[in-house]
Amino acid sequence: MIAIIDYGMGNLRSVQKGFEKMGHAATVTRDAAQIEAAGGVVLPGVGAFGACMDGLAECGLVDTVYRVVERGTPFLGICVGMQILFSESVEFGRVRGLDILKGKIVRFDSATLAGQKIPHMGWNQLQMQQRPPHLDGVAEGASVYFVHSYYPVPDDPAIIATTTEYGMPFASSVWSGNIFATQFHPEKSQAIGLRILTNFGNFVREYRPGSLSRSSSVSGSPC
Repeated sequence: MIAIIDYGMGNLRSVQKGFEKMGHAATVTRDAAQIEAAGGVVLPGVGAFGACMDGLAECGLVDTVYRVVERGTPFLGICVGMQILFSESVEFGRVRGLDILKGKIVRFDSATLAGQKIPHMGWNQLQMQQRPPHLDGVAEGASVYFVHSYYPVPDDPAIIATTTEYGMPFASSVWSGNIFATQFHPEKSQAIGLRILTNFGNFVREYRPGSLSRSSSVSGSPC
């Protein structure tokens, strides 16, 4: 079973339906015991970084996220659910994140976008920097769906799985050990997004801790 964390943020039902369409059982839950017992965990997120952090805390699920990541449970972060895995964001002032992945979330600079709008909204292409199992069958240049004004800048560029060009290249997905996380929305990305959800479901079925060739860059809880 894949647990989709319900903390009041994210396209929860769309993500669930995407997994179920591809034959992977998924449940939307805020029950900590159920999340910790799951074979895989998904953290969606929409809206402001600080609001997502507050929602996770108010639901009592911050430590749950730390535990499933530290245990090696396959973990998928989506959009702001990806961003809050990082150390901090500059959205509405400096806001602390989970600090599981080292780095910060920054805003697109209109001066570098050559007239392109903020937020970055719509379809854009993926440039492969490495090939985690989550991207099996996803072609170079495949288009996925974005809605965001902020993006991650990892301290360790080796965790960047894909980049996307929007006035400048930015990290559109990252991979570190048992974590794969996307700035784009797989659940809105039609066939390519369903392929990524399928790959994550297959990864959940087949994953064994220590089986990945790439060394993990995951830090533990900062607490």
